[in-house]
Amino acid sequence: MNNSQQRGTTAPRGARATERSQARRAELIATGRKLFADTSYDALSMDDIARQAGVAKGLIYYYFSNKRGYYLAIIEDAVAELVERAGGTHDLPPVERVQRTVDGYLRYAEHHQAAYRAIVSGGVGFDAEVLAIRDTVRAELLATIARGAWGREDIPPLARTALVGWLAGVEGATLDWITERKVPRETVVALLVRGLGDTLRLVEEYEPSWPAPPRP
Repeated sequence: MNNSQQRGTTAPRGARATERSQARRAELIATGRKLFADTSYDALSMDDIARQAGVAKGLIYYYFSNKRGYYLAIIEDAVAELVERAGGTHDLPPVERVQRTVDGYLRYAEHHQAAYRAIVSGGVGFDAEVLAIRDTVRAELLATIARGAWGREDIPPLARTALVGWLAGVEGATLDWITERKVPRETVVALLVRGLGDTLRLVEEYEPSWPAPPRP
């Protein structure tokens, strides 16, 4: 077989290098999520992170520039998982879709508490970039709820304000729940879903052209 045929049967060298690079970056993010789940941001140095990851410190700088860049990449990865869990219900009936969305949201917060707290509280101190990431996940969740309730995302301002208020309540209730752990998750889901139904019916009172889905 000649050289051109051999090249045609395998992935290009650059593509293989890119895949390895992406895999290594993903491994570092996975390690970081575990580290920051148990230790505060300020308590971890880059030397600590490199030692725990089993890599040279320079490799982390190569992929993320600095500890802050590494932290932001970890938060973005956590947000992507949260949005995927919450939004992967589009093929279900509306009521079940909402229940599964809220349940997935709570399950994520339960098993990734440090990441969840960072997302909803704005990260380390008042971090504008983490707040922007938080706003992204809120927008994704609002879009998911709007699609489930009305089949569209371009909702009127009043409906948006009401849903943002409900979501703020969800964040507060979730933070309290993962701290206290005195109420079963299923009960919290039921409370939050009931609250959403009440919010949608209140929207209908003010915006009759945006009716709430029928009660289950």
